Amino acid sequence: MDLTLASGTRLPCGSRVLDLSHPHVMGILNVTPDSFSDGGRFTDLAVALSHAEAMVKAGATLIDVGGESTRPGAEPVSSLEELERVAPVIEAISSELDVIVSVDTSTPSVIREAARLGAGLINDVRALTRDGALAAAMQSGLPVCLMHMNGEPRVMQQSPCYENVLEDVQDFLSERIQTCIQAGMDKSRILIDPGFGFGKSLAHNLTLFKHMQELHSLGCPLLVGVSRKGMIGQVLAKEVDERLYGSLALAAVAVFNGAHILRVHDVAETVDVVRMIAAVKQA
Repeated sequence: MDLTLASGTRLPCGSRVLDLSHPHVMGILNVTPDSFSDGGRFTDLAVALSHAEAMVKAGATLIDVGGESTRPGAEPVSSLEELERVAPVIEAISSELDVIVSVDTSTPSVIREAARLGAGLINDVRALTRDGALAAAMQSGLPVCLMHMNGEPRVMQQSPCYENVLEDVQDFLSERIQTCIQAGMDKSRILIDPGFGFGKSLAHNLTLFKHMQELHSLGCPLLVGVSRKGMIGQVLAKEVDERLYGSLALAAVAVFNGAHILRVHDVAETVDVVRMIAAVKQA
């Protein structure tokens, strides 16, 4: 397994630095009314800030703030509405908590404003393919996470098809990495996410997870987000609020396969998993 990173082990994220010599837990903070697991819970600024604080105390080193739901079947929102949702939250967390704020967005105006307000990472499910997104990311100077998604959220789960899911995902991410580099972005600023559940069947997700370590050949830190997702529900026949143990099992597998960041809802429980695995590896 090739775990060599273009960035070494230090990833500058705005005013903070992420040490990639060990795995990190990224807490999810959806300030949306319609996200699949926690939609509507954190639309109030005070509630959102309190939840972010609780996740930091539980061990999260990043908080991922999203203002547009990308669950299967989700409808797009306007850039103004997305910005109005995330801007106050990003500003409050950046100024009050010692944590890296990641902005979960594909929208150029949101990228620019989030960077101005103190965000330290751009997490884009569309891999900077929206018009103007790459330019905005370049201007921000922040690291970016490029994710693979087959189609748009509204239709992505309608009969997803691949020649070879691992090769197709790898080829897409490689192409996006090269596009960013050709635009002048240093590879040390790029992370990748295979996009579990984004235009993929259960079989696709399981195959991709099984062979995840092959993505290390791309030379970029790996972010994995499977918390409470449908693949767990399909395997275990569990509803969204019953998927903790399945989520933790996948988190453990991801860490053993070299994931650098785990994007999760259940921070404290996942941090325990990461710490136990670290103890075993360091023995």
